[in-house]
Amino acid sequence: MKGKYLLGALLMALLGASIALFAYTKIIGKPSVAVSKDSSKVEVKDARAILTSLQMQEGQIDFTYAAEQTVHAVVHVHTKTMMGAQPDNPIMEWFYGDRYSKPREVSGYGSGVIISNDGYIITNNHVIENAENVDVTLNDKRTFMAQVIGRDQSTDIALLKIKADNLPYIKYGDSDQLKLGEWVLAVGNPFNLTSTVTAGIVSAKGRSLGLNEGDYRIESFIQTDAALNMGNSGGALVNIKGLLVGITSAIISPNGAYAGNSFAIPVSIIKKVVDDLKEFGEVQRALIGVNIKDVESEDADKQNLSEIKGVLVTNIIPDGSAEDAGMKENDVIVKFDDMAVNTVSELQEQVGKHRPGDKATLTYLRNGKENTIPIILKNVAGNTSIVTAGMGGDLVYGAKLESLSSADKRSLNVDYGVKVSELNEGKFKDIGMKRGYFILSVNGKKVKSPADIKQFTNNESNLKAIGGIQSDGTIFSYQFGN
Repeated sequence: MKGKYLLGALLMALLGASIALFAYTKIIGKPSVAVSKDSSKVEVKDARAILTSLQMQEGQIDFTYAAEQTVHAVVHVHTKTMMGAQPDNPIMEWFYGDRYSKPREVSGYGSGVIISNDGYIITNNHVIENAENVDVTLNDKRTFMAQVIGRDQSTDIALLKIKADNLPYIKYGDSDQLKLGEWVLAVGNPFNLTSTVTAGIVSAKGRSLGLNEGDYRIESFIQTDAALNMGNSGGALVNIKGLLVGITSAIISPNGAYAGNSFAIPVSIIKKVVDDLKEFGEVQRALIGVNIKDVESEDADKQNLSEIKGVLVTNIIPDGSAEDAGMKENDVIVKFDDMAVNTVSELQEQVGKHRPGDKATLTYLRNGKENTIPIILKNVAGNTSIVTAGMGGDLVYGAKLESLSSADKRSLNVDYGVKVSELNEGKFKDIGMKRGYFILSVNGKKVKSPADIKQFTNNESNLKAIGGIQSDGTIFSYQFGN
């Protein structure tokens, strides 16, 4: 009996081995569909090859290379600002002492991205705006005092420089080639610990949020779901090759913490702004010379458009590039330099790559007919000259002025005014004004933009009174004779 059981077990083992051998032969005799899209051309020789192919197939992303290439090139940016004294208030001083009315130091922080081995660093303008001192701490814990080379309120970009050599840096990528659903990494240094990395996908492109300040603001944000929190502003958005495709700038959140909506300035805008700040200290902003809006359903009906897309021209600026090229109100712009533009933000992004004097092509629809024309772009002053620092279109009485940021309005508790961002020889310098002053009124009228000052003074020919707030928080007021 024992021999029969042994013989039966042996036969069962042989049968099982035969079945396994048959199945194995079938498996390796036919390539697996899961290994490749074109399975007919793939020869899989063994089980190890199948495992390797599954690991390396498209869609299996490894972030370690991109992380290793970028973490050491992202820095912590720390700012210090002296907030002005509060107006005298005996009740508040009784509760809080005289420290209430004294100037006090306020710190801020963010991130930055090294873009060259000799110490040029990109961050957000809102990170360093109004800062009196800017320090940068590298990922290896070294700290340097940073020089502000230039900043641009309209794109929220600032360029810093530290005195150091042989630094790790991140190379530029191509944000125009980013696709929806593509993986990206957000690298920041918000807490001065070391750089941190989070991953997400590109959720949308060409987003306009109304965050940037100024009359010529440019917004075409890359939206991702990478986890960002306060202090990540100015950090890097990189693709899986470790190339810079954006600078993280904002989140949408009900409480200031990560909520799945993060936004970055595309490198297509950044490169031009950085090059301008390095070379001229001032952004060379090219303009078409039009007022525009996104095409909406009713616009498409009026213009007999087959699709609701493009950019509607609502006004032609006299002596601007568009007028010179023969454009008219109600033209619908659909391409710029052969690049399709379906929204205002997309058009701004493409125009923002150019300088005054550049030649471009513009395609628009008029009465259902498509036209493509050459156009020579101009600057804010209406010509093709290079704009140098202190020579911008907002220069008034020797001062360069900016519209107030949202933060300025909150801190001053006003909804109007302009800020002195630069001061050159002129009337304002002569009367003792300084950089950082806020001008609220001129000749008894509220000032809402730099252009208001020119208008209220009859193009700088009649200044009778000016008032506002000094950088230390105290009020100033000047009266002049006729």
